[in-house]
Amino acid sequence: MDYQRDQKQLIQWYKKNRRALPWRENKDPYRIWLSEVMLQQTTVVAVIPYFEKFLKNFPTVQDLASAPEHDVLESWAGLGYYSRARNLHKAAKALAENGFPKTAAELLELPGFGPYTSRAVASIAFGEKVGVLDGNVIRVLSRKYGLKVEWWNTKARQQLQELSDKLSAFGNSDSVNQGLMELGATVCTPQKVMCLMCPWSTDCVAREKNLVEKLPLKKPRKQSEVWVWNPVVSIKNNKVALIANDYAPFLKGQMIFPGTISQNDDKPKDYDAKHNITHHDIFIKIAHKKSVSDRNIQWVELKNLKKVNPSSLLQKVLHKVDI
Repeated sequence: MDYQRDQKQLIQWYKKNRRALPWRENKDPYRIWLSEVMLQQTTVVAVIPYFEKFLKNFPTVQDLASAPEHDVLESWAGLGYYSRARNLHKAAKALAENGFPKTAAELLELPGFGPYTSRAVASIAFGEKVGVLDGNVIRVLSRKYGLKVEWWNTKARQQLQELSDKLSAFGNSDSVNQGLMELGATVCTPQKVMCLMCPWSTDCVAREKNLVEKLPLKKPRKQSEVWVWNPVVSIKNNKVALIANDYAPFLKGQMIFPGTISQNDDKPKDYDAKHNITHHDIFIKIAHKKSVSDRNIQWVELKNLKKVNPSSLLQKVLHKVDI
């Protein structure tokens, strides 16, 4: 394999075809980090307005670090997966105090910095010669090199990571990694593949062997779990009773209604509302009580509920309650 040639072809293509995105305007590690966190589980088109609004509210990492958590969550509302925002806030406090580390290994020590995010920030902002590996990159590399590997398993994922690292080893890792992600997002997509626009079309193994639609291999779907949640909704003087969640498998550690939960084999027929969080199918049966006895209860103003926990699940429950 001529990885150096592959790298040059990719960089040339990226420089001609990259989209003008707000986080590509400079090498500010804060902007790059914020964009990478927001782009997890979300599309570029959806992220841009949130990114611009968030930066307006918190222009620097110092501004983010000194902000109250509820303000951060409020600015994040709509993007979902709120643990990302909480980790962003925790990491900002460390970064504001000590500055941005310039290597992936050091960034990995911070809250919310997984292997992908730490490598993306280190390579794009600081030029460290490390490759990234996300869904787009897995798809591009699997097709380009014809790899029928179970990428969700540690050993196969490491094989792909080493391949990504080889492409960045020659330098220009910022363009290499953004090029791989751009290629996967705009040309080598899951369905509509535009091979004629690809810089690697002439020596792509998947194209040559008619494997484009078969690669990457499909990860076996995690079976959905059925949970029956009985939240206790207690409201007094426009305040609602909440506790730190230590009993439900979703929204762990966040403020939710007290109550009970059980896992079922079958979907219940009698419930007030239904909600999905990742692989959890949640069937809600509400208990409305005027008083609760749990000593860990915190009473929160109804108008501030979204600041305390912006999850749409809590709003869905409240809408079913006659306040």
